[in-house]
Amino acid sequence: MSMWIAERSRRRLEPECAAALGQVTLPQNPAGVWLAGERRNIPVFAPGGYVWRPSLGEQVLVLKTGEQGEAPCVLGVRCQDKWELEEGEVVLYSGKAALHLKRDGTVDITGRLTVNGTPVSTMG
Repeated sequence: MSMWIAERSRRRLEPECAAALGQVTLPQNPAGVWLAGERRNIPVFAPGGYVWRPSLGEQVLVLKTGEQGEAPCVLGVRCQDKWELEEGEVVLYSGKAALHLKRDGTVDITGRLTVNGTPVSTMG
C-alpha cells in the first residue's frame, strides 16, 4: 500500500487544457456541449453588440475558466470554408441570409432585405 502511495505522489498530474473543442447538444443560451461528456448550462459569449446562438451539432470552442476549469463558456464556432473571402473581409450569415463586407467597399446582401419591417424591393 505504501508503495502505491509513494508512486502516486511521484506522478505528475497532467494539467487540463484551458480550451477544448466540443459539439453542441442543446442549441440555446446557456448551451449544452459534448466535451468528454455532455455539459449543460454553458453560457455563450460574443463580441459586444453581437448576439448568436450555436446550432445543434456545430463544433464550438469552449474556454474553461475558473481555478480548476469548472466554469466553461462557449466562445465561437469553427469558420466555414464555403465563403471565398479575401484578407480582411467579413461575412455575417444565418441560414439563407448573408451580409458580406468586401475590401473594395462593396456590401453584398443575400436574402430578403427589410428596413424597420418594410421590405426593400430589389433593383431590376
